[in-house]
Amino acid sequence: MAPRIATLTLNPAIDQTIHVDHLVPGEVHRALSMRLDAGGKGVNVASCLADWGADVTALGLLGADNAAPFESLCAAKGIADRFVRVAGSTRVNIKIVDHADTTDINMDGMAADETDLARALAPLDAFADDNALVVLSGSVPPACPPEIYADLVSRLRTDGARVVLDTSGAPLGHALSAPVLPHVIKPNRRELAAWAGQPLDTIEDVIACGERLRARGIELVVVSMGEEGALFLSDEGALLARLDAGPLASTVGAGDAMVAGLVAALAQKAPLERIARLATAFAVAKLGRAGPHLPQRSSVEALSEDVVITPAQKCGGVVHGEV
Repeated sequence: MAPRIATLTLNPAIDQTIHVDHLVPGEVHRALSMRLDAGGKGVNVASCLADWGADVTALGLLGADNAAPFESLCAAKGIADRFVRVAGSTRVNIKIVDHADTTDINMDGMAADETDLARALAPLDAFADDNALVVLSGSVPPACPPEIYADLVSRLRTDGARVVLDTSGAPLGHALSAPVLPHVIKPNRRELAAWAGQPLDTIEDVIACGERLRARGIELVVVSMGEEGALFLSDEGALLARLDAGPLASTVGAGDAMVAGLVAALAQKAPLERIARLATAFAVAKLGRAGPHLPQRSSVEALSEDVVITPAQKCGGVVHGEV
């Protein structure tokens, strides 16, 4: 039986993506185009999984004043909307895209009190069982305790659910220092280095850090490294996966698409190479589209066949950037 999949987004955002020709700080720019997308890391993961054809439930907190983009996304893609609406507006994050890069301006989000959090988490407790695959991802809203993901991992695992965690900063630190750890984590190199408190300049450094986490009980450690590819560490070994990207519509949400690919492969109980291929293909496929969207499943599968897989022990060199 295929697992039931849910994503939790406690700090969602409406992504306002503005395209300019060439971003120059301090100068006046004329926008070439602008779009609004329902976003937040868990929302992006759910959107990509729905494009893949997976049944997925989206949980979390939404501001009642501007919930329409999220409601439209869920309705259009058949995502089960289990968000709890709270008073106020969901934050709006600005993404400025030019020919070279994307500049993010992220807001803090709505403050969530204990009552709001309890309402948002109640559907998650009801969802969790030994056939559930739950993605906890993104930042937490102001006033939310940074230990929340650590607590949720313990609760979900007690109920038998498998847990994928994708966060950073204090929430990641608390989750990785807790006695009960998630099954899967997917930091980028910068986030992992910040947690480790040391630079991870070479692939060997990243492997060593990932293996320390694996030794503590995390089954699968995935570290995205931008143009250098992504590192996948499990009991089956260490693999480096890389696929050259084509034309870039937007890098926004590429890391979330990779998480969606991980979940899609985990739902298939796939071996490590298939996990690496599919997660990488999801991320690269998303780069060709604005917003948290994938092309047809056949196109993603074709990309997965082109992913270059290398035993990571044979790789070296300096790691630059992250997805």
